[in-house]
Amino acid sequence: MNIYLYFLLFLIYSFIGWTIEVINVSIIEKRFVNRGFLMGPYCPIYGFGGISCYLLLRKYLSDPIALFMMSILIFSILEYMTSYIMEKLFKARWWDYSDKKFNINGRICLETMVPFGLLGCFAMYVLNPGLIGILEKIPANIAMIISIILFILFMIDCFISFKIIINFKNVAFSIKKDSTEEITRRVREKLSKESVLTRRLVNAFSKLQVIKRKKND
Repeated sequence: MNIYLYFLLFLIYSFIGWTIEVINVSIIEKRFVNRGFLMGPYCPIYGFGGISCYLLLRKYLSDPIALFMMSILIFSILEYMTSYIMEKLFKARWWDYSDKKFNINGRICLETMVPFGLLGCFAMYVLNPGLIGILEKIPANIAMIISIILFILFMIDCFISFKIIINFKNVAFSIKKDSTEEITRRVREKLSKESVLTRRLVNAFSKLQVIKRKKND
């Protein structure tokens, strides 16, 4: 496959991940939740996970158990690092599994690891053969045009979403409180009065928690 088809595969898995997240969280919270950091219907962590599985795990296709375990490893690393980086950049914990059994620093837990392993196996044994077969039938010039257009839209989404998250951080820093719970509550109240895009981000992460600021932050 060429780079254009890889990007299309990335978007497909990102969309599948967004669908899974929306269904799961909407059922739990009993309301529709447009999950994810970005405005569009995609969760990039699933895209990166899908591409990583395709590139790294093909040698394990003959061993389902090894494939399952390696899928868990890949997705868990991605989820842990995403949580860690987002927390360091924006001083907020966007999800927290501290109340779950067998969690690691509240960033990942066994309850999500197992589904990730199953998802990796399903992708490698079922989705990939069909998706790649379809993508490879697209003429190269058509695939290039589609990929470039979607990439531009994706980057615009990333830029706007990044600005919204930066605004969230600035609002959090503007509130002079010592309690992280009080800061989080005030941030939610303030942002709930702003644009629909800002409200969407806040509503997408019901467990969002502002990290207590240090004096040198």
